[in-house]
Amino acid sequence: MSSEVRDAEKAAGMPADLHQCNSRPAHNIDPALNRLPPLDTSPRGWLAVVGGFACLFVSFGWITCIGVFQAYYSTHQLRDYNASDVGWITSAETFLLFLGVPIFGGLFDRLGPTVILIIGTVLHVGGLLGVANCRTYGQFFAAQSIVSAMGTGAIFVAGTTAVGTWFKARRGLALGLVSAGSALGAVIGTAVIPVLFDHIGFSWTMRAVALTYFVLLVIAIATTSRRPQEAVSSPAPFRVSQFVPVSLLRSGPVLTLAIACFFYFLGVFIPYNFIVVEAQDAGDGQQSANNLLVILSATSTVGRVMPGWLGDRYGRFNTTIAFTFFSIVLVLCVWIAAPFKAGRIVFAALYGFGSGTFVSMVPTLIAQVCPDMSKLGLYLGAVYLVIAPSVLIAQPVAGLLADAGDRNGRDPYVWLKVFCALGMIVGIVGFIAARAAYQGHARKLWKSGRV
Repeated sequence: MSSEVRDAEKAAGMPADLHQCNSRPAHNIDPALNRLPPLDTSPRGWLAVVGGFACLFVSFGWITCIGVFQAYYSTHQLRDYNASDVGWITSAETFLLFLGVPIFGGLFDRLGPTVILIIGTVLHVGGLLGVANCRTYGQFFAAQSIVSAMGTGAIFVAGTTAVGTWFKARRGLALGLVSAGSALGAVIGTAVIPVLFDHIGFSWTMRAVALTYFVLLVIAIATTSRRPQEAVSSPAPFRVSQFVPVSLLRSGPVLTLAIACFFYFLGVFIPYNFIVVEAQDAGDGQQSANNLLVILSATSTVGRVMPGWLGDRYGRFNTTIAFTFFSIVLVLCVWIAAPFKAGRIVFAALYGFGSGTFVSMVPTLIAQVCPDMSKLGLYLGAVYLVIAPSVLIAQPVAGLLADAGDRNGRDPYVWLKVFCALGMIVGIVGFIAARAAYQGHARKLWKSGRV
């Protein structure tokens, strides 16, 4: 098959698996490929899942705890700042994690996971130790939102991308198990960190978290590996432009997936940040309010494994669309319709399950539209480059909507919740368009199939 034909197929959005099947005749497979570790069944691949689990525990698991810090800073060190100002610390932290994906994604393709994990360990653990000694807004922003956040980006890339290279038919399940690490990290973090604040103080709590993460990252470094790729006689030289892989967005499936994720992430994180603050404003005690985040994180453990398992069987785009729709219904019919304590508990339990796809399925979809696993880091970086601005603006905008709400009304957070739902509604339309582009019939959105 000529290179021109292959390029035309990619531009048309031919499914990656079909493209790879057609690109090499079955009777002319390189014998050297038989010496590569098998996909889906290699013990080294499942060991990488263990390492990836630890990576997500300390990266996305930590990021998911930001609701605890949004509430704590607002009543302690940064009580003189409004909700929007404090929201910039937590939103910038998530933004820098996502912005780190294109930076470290390109490096991953060249260096593999070990070097990336060492860099991430130094930045993340060092940043948390710095947070323990912070006193001013600027210090918190620098240590938590920049240094630590860039470390989490490196760790997230290493954990998810390495595992993605070891699996194909069971990739959704494998990445779902990896992403369960973030849910467990969030459960433990949201349950334990507030208790430690009260018993040993803020500074020693942060030092204890840093030490725990360091031990887990040592395990991750020892177990995470990338599947060997077919030898390339003369690899292309690395270019600085690979840190910003905008050229990959010229592919229809990649661009539409990136836009869908932008709007999806504009809304999906908001409950994680504001459900605790909302409960406290409604009169719930601090422990009762924090328990909402614990419940949300606990149910998301199932919500991060099950979509991957279902996606391998019924299509990863289909599963993502279904779970996103479920999350939208919960925001509109529970979080908005029942703005009281029992409603918040029900919402937290169900939303954690429904929204768990944001960690597990997005990397799985990126791997699905990536035609060459040796460039998975670059494709991951291209999509997260588009996602990053959404998480930067989502929390401050939500903070402004929260501050602007009618405190004498039935629900002063109603416009924040509407904003959350609208972001995900546009996102689900984008996922449907991305599915159509991947199948090669961008003008027939209603066609699905098992993708």
